[in-house]
Amino acid sequence: MFRVAWLQSALDELTATWLEADSALRQAITAASHWIDAQLSKAPSQEGESREGGTRIAFIPPLSITFEVDEDAQVVMVAHVRRFRPRNP
Repeated sequence: MFRVAWLQSALDELTATWLEADSALRQAITAASHWIDAQLSKAPSQEGESREGGTRIAFIPPLSITFEVDEDAQVVMVAHVRRFRPRNP
């Protein structure tokens, strides 16, 4: 089991996104953040896509996150959170 830690800057980004949202979007943001904690604590290296420098990115609508996994310490560090808006076809 991994410990999921959020950098203060990521928490600030999450808070700002939540404060700018309407009620329905706030519910979705809250659900996504709970999903992030639950899923990243289980198998973080299997979530999202790898990026340069050991960083990973995942899209959990309505959020996207960047994070790093420290396998030795069993810690996941969420570095950034942004609002994710799928492209219109």
